[in-house]
Amino acid sequence: MESKTQGKYIPPHKRVSLDPDHPPSQSKFEKFLQNKSRSIKSLTDWGKRDRRNGFIDSNILEETEKLLANQNSRSNIEFYENTPIEISEVFPEMHNFTDCEVHQCLLDNIKRMGYSQPTPVQRYAIPVILSRRDIMTCAQTGSGKTGSFLIPIIAKMLSERPPQSTLLQSSQPVTCILSPTRELCLQIFEELLKFSYMSGIHIVAIYGGADPKSQSKELTKGTDIIVATPGRLIDFINRGKIEMSLVKYLIIDEADKMFDMGFESQIRVILETMKENKRETIMCSATFPLTIQKLASQFMKNYVFLGIGKGGSIVQHIRQEMYFVEDKDKQGYLKQIIKGLCGLVLIFTETKSMAEQVNEFLLRIGMKSNTIHGNKIQAERERALNSFKNSEEGILVATDLASRGLDIPNVCYVINYDFPNNIQDYIHRIGRTGRIGNKGYAISFVNEKSRNLYKDLYIMLCENCQDIPDWLERSQRSEFPGCKRGRNRRFYRNHY
Repeated sequence: MESKTQGKYIPPHKRVSLDPDHPPSQSKFEKFLQNKSRSIKSLTDWGKRDRRNGFIDSNILEETEKLLANQNSRSNIEFYENTPIEISEVFPEMHNFTDCEVHQCLLDNIKRMGYSQPTPVQRYAIPVILSRRDIMTCAQTGSGKTGSFLIPIIAKMLSERPPQSTLLQSSQPVTCILSPTRELCLQIFEELLKFSYMSGIHIVAIYGGADPKSQSKELTKGTDIIVATPGRLIDFINRGKIEMSLVKYLIIDEADKMFDMGFESQIRVILETMKENKRETIMCSATFPLTIQKLASQFMKNYVFLGIGKGGSIVQHIRQEMYFVEDKDKQGYLKQIIKGLCGLVLIFTETKSMAEQVNEFLLRIGMKSNTIHGNKIQAERERALNSFKNSEEGILVATDLASRGLDIPNVCYVINYDFPNNIQDYIHRIGRTGRIGNKGYAISFVNEKSRNLYKDLYIMLCENCQDIPDWLERSQRSEFPGCKRGRNRRFYRNHY
């Protein structure tokens, strides 16, 4: 029997509707009507700032709901119960998020995100920040530092009426968050969307590598919180797109890396655009060497120092394994190890070219792998990272671009294919696994090139009750005669 439509002309936009495997796409008008029907009022006055109409942008609403739906709430707070705490002044602890008087909108979002109780860094940092004191926080990787400053900042903004912008042509943010990398900018931006859901607070992320025109267009809607890399922020300030005189809250994330990477002069330029007497400053990182602490303290006033765990230490539930491997043998070792691993694996190399070589090798042996490094355009980096985050199994080969701050909760293994040049980078790299009290595994290939770090490695393994391989023990035994042997030293001798 012939189809009723046979012989009739069907416009192209309607032909697809006849294919059950390809449902018709919405027209722009249909999307407009759908978005209009989803007009939802913000729960606070922030939705009316900067000539906004009090309704939440439907695109932002949809994006935030997707992020909340994919929220990973698995955590083991009990792992942090015996973590040593160092704080320069006594402040009341916050044992539950309801202990502090914060807006119900924020409390609801904290619950949506699966936060049952605060981690130690949140327990101590949030009351300090709510009391309007500057703070320098040094806490172990994966311990909840981002929440420790985002929660009180949003709480303070919601407790205040939004200020009136004085300029029509420039965005005037109230909060400025600086980070060293584009990827960390995006991660903080996504966390902010979740914490500020339904509040009407407008957040903009600006960073290099992305289209400045689209970022500029987003700024025209007004900005309450800006998350930025220093270079792109200065560019927009110089072009008159952003005016910083209303900034009350400044956060410098991964502060030690920011100063160590030479961002100091750019940070000083940015601070000159703010009113110092109104500014509250927060700095945080997993490693804070004394030299960097002294430098960072120049940007703060009467600050509180908070240390969670031993400064620059690693959480003990990350199992660390060290193998002495010559460069020429690394691919063979990697092949033997990688095929026995399940879950997400993050591999670090020292250079961009080596990352590509390792990725090509993994693809040749049939592994699902991708790369992220500075030679890739921003869109490629974002696609690789998102694909990795959304996989149950997969491999991402990265340079130290991915070693700082990135929170991918389900990374099971970190492999240091090339060992880093300093112990701080090692701490940050392996901190990509074992997030929020979950177990993690770190495997490192070490050889004579890293001999200058043997002493630091030995001390770190001893302090964290890790196995010590024979070659490392022999090199350091004379210097540390009182240190106990590893739990299972034969593992290293006989593994291969």
